[in-house]
Amino acid sequence: MFVTDPIGIKGEEEAASMLSKKGYKVIEHNWRLGHWEIDLIAENKKEIVFVEVKARTTMFGDIRPEEYVDENKKRRMITAGNAYMRYNRSTKSLRFDIIGIVVDPETMKVTYRSHLENAFQPTARVATRGSHSPSLVWNRRK
Repeated sequence: MFVTDPIGIKGEEEAASMLSKKGYKVIEHNWRLGHWEIDLIAENKKEIVFVEVKARTTMFGDIRPEEYVDENKKRRMITAGNAYMRYNRSTKSLRFDIIGIVVDPETMKVTYRSHLENAFQPTARVATRGSHSPSLVWNRRK
């Protein structure tokens, strides 16, 4: 979803800043293809990183923002990442990260940030004989 609320915007700005400080170049914000969407796409010399950003105004008990990424969202990210790699004909390795941010709604200051690198991984299989394309198809790890 395209982010329009101030908390979401602040969360994505903070996430992009975190990635930049780690040496990544953010190349896409809210990349979309059809109904698939990736919050941030960053790269370094050898990897493309697909990032889901979860921004909240508070932690709910002991549940951190990054814990709200469920299996359905992971599958959609993998599908979108695969589409991005094919569309851009990239040969770099890929990685899926989750960044959790908590923003104080009164001051708009970030009170919590967490970057889960390589938060989950797809498995790869080569398309079988007789399929339309011999390219890799990414599936979620079971």
